[in-house]
Amino acid sequence: MKPVVLLIGKLPNVIGDVARQLDHLPIQWLGAHDQDEVRHQLEAEPRITCAIMGAGLDDTIRGELVRIIAARRPDICIHLKDRASGPEGLVPFVERVVQSQVLERLERG
Repeated sequence: MKPVVLLIGKLPNVIGDVARQLDHLPIQWLGAHDQDEVRHQLEAEPRITCAIMGAGLDDTIRGELVRIIAARRPDICIHLKDRASGPEGLVPFVERVVQSQVLERLERG
């Protein structure tokens, strides 16, 4: 069974383009772009191992989403992309996080 990663940000880019560009990774991708979708994904999918948030959301919203995830699922690592690398930095950021925080941990067992 593939690990599940929750991508949070402005759609469709976050889930559509990122998941397509990283389809070589053995990951099941879920997407969310607001608080309601994040809550729904957290409740619907207990196998989420990691949440990655893009930089396109307002800081207030990002802070609230971190609070929601941490309160409901303290077992999930939360990663926030920086703004300095721009939109083109999202795919490399997601790939680095997934490789180091999800896939390498699975290999170590």
